[in-house]
Amino acid sequence: MSSHEFYMATALHCARQHKGWTYPNPCVGAVIVKNGKIIGIGAHEKYGEAHAEINALASCAESPQGATMYVTLEPCAHTGKQPPCSQALIKAGISHVVIGSHDPNPLVQGKGIRQLREAGIKVTKNIYTQECDSINTDFFHFITHKKPYVCAKWAMSIDGKIATHTGHSQWISNEISRESVAQMRHEYAGILVGVSTVISDDPLLTARRTWADGSTQESRQPARIILDTHLRTPLTSRLVQTAHDTPVYIATTCETEEKITQYTNKGVHILRFDTSHDHIPWDDLLIKLGKENITSLIIEGGASILGSSFEADIVDEARIYVAPKIIGGTDALSPVGGKGIDLMSQARTFSQSAITTFGDDICLTFTRKNTASPYYAQ
Repeated sequence: MSSHEFYMATALHCARQHKGWTYPNPCVGAVIVKNGKIIGIGAHEKYGEAHAEINALASCAESPQGATMYVTLEPCAHTGKQPPCSQALIKAGISHVVIGSHDPNPLVQGKGIRQLREAGIKVTKNIYTQECDSINTDFFHFITHKKPYVCAKWAMSIDGKIATHTGHSQWISNEISRESVAQMRHEYAGILVGVSTVISDDPLLTARRTWADGSTQESRQPARIILDTHLRTPLTSRLVQTAHDTPVYIATTCETEEKITQYTNKGVHILRFDTSHDHIPWDDLLIKLGKENITSLIIEGGASILGSSFEADIVDEARIYVAPKIIGGTDALSPVGGKGIDLMSQARTFSQSAITTFGDDICLTFTRKNTASPYYAQ
């Protein structure tokens, strides 16, 4: 690993600590190096608060005049909730800026680099880029497509079952895996299930980060989305009852105003679709969720919902927790339902991107194959 990569990896580690809290902003980390020594380090810690570059400058143990800043994402050049970071670097006397990822946001998109260079600051691009891109895949996807990045997630036994033949499913995965899922929910903008899951399990779908040692960690709660074509979600369900605390969206074709009002009075957001559909059209749903600023989405099932999402080809990532258990049974549920394909040549293929162990469980992560995004080509 070169010194450039080492310092960028340090900045990236700092950024990762705040994944989830920066939503809907990207995660960013910054390190300031002078005479071969780190003199400042910072990250964008929470949406609306100071950016990584500003926090790194504020942390400096000595003057940053003439120093090199390593930053995982191109510095912003516009005024939003915070002033432009490019101008702060110029004012601080930074002489060299090393950048990991390009920012596809039209408000930035090269403007930060241009301002730095016009001020006489040396800029080095594309250092540790793949790693820096990976932490903001959801943000880049949303900025580029105006629709949420979609991850299909499920837990299954090694014989590919998500429940017994009686429908019993708690718990397939172990406690450490479930802690990982809680962290995932904290990092994603929304989580989606079908109405059948709501009726059978009455889930809360929150990111309750309680660890094995009994400690807890504060979480940012994802929006909860229910696919409910005929509006069958029980008004007594925990999701509806907590809609005033954490957003709940119900996607439906129901047109009965009196019925809809019962939900909106409890704080539920209704996403309405044309009654000509016998199901909620996935692409239209993603467009509407994008307009609600839901930048990333976990689909947690059940099997019919997962099946239709793959059939609609809207899944960008699949994350599967595999437990060392055999469930068996011809009638036991498998994770992905629907009609399925006729020929193997019709199968949608994904690329393996990670294998992680959680105790005896294994988590397999696959990403959409051959989907180079515009931001990678800059």
